[in-house]
Amino acid sequence: NQVSDKDKLADKLEADDKEKIEAAIKDALEFLDENQNAEKTEYDEKLKEVEAVCNPIITAVYQKSGGAPGGESAAADEDDENHDEL
Repeated sequence: NQVSDKDKLADKLEADDKEKIEAAIKDALEFLDENQNAEKTEYDEKLKEVEAVCNPIITAVYQKSGGAPGGESAAADEDDENHDEL
C-alpha cells in the first residue's frame, strides 16, 4: 500500500500521521472481518470515519509537495481544460 511504500506516500508522511492512517485502516479491516453481514449504511459510516482521518492528511501531503493526487499539478488540469478536443 502507499502508506508503506517509500517511493509513493510513506516518505512524505509524518510519523504520527502515518500511525493515524494505519490505525484507521486496522480498525476498518477489523470492522469488516467482524461485520460481514452489516448493512450498507454501516459500511458507509465506517468509510466516512476512515476518510475523516485520512483525507486531511493526504490533502496536506499533496499541498506540501505542490501536486495533486496522481502526480499532476493543478496547472496541468487547467491546461487540459483550455484545449479543444479533436
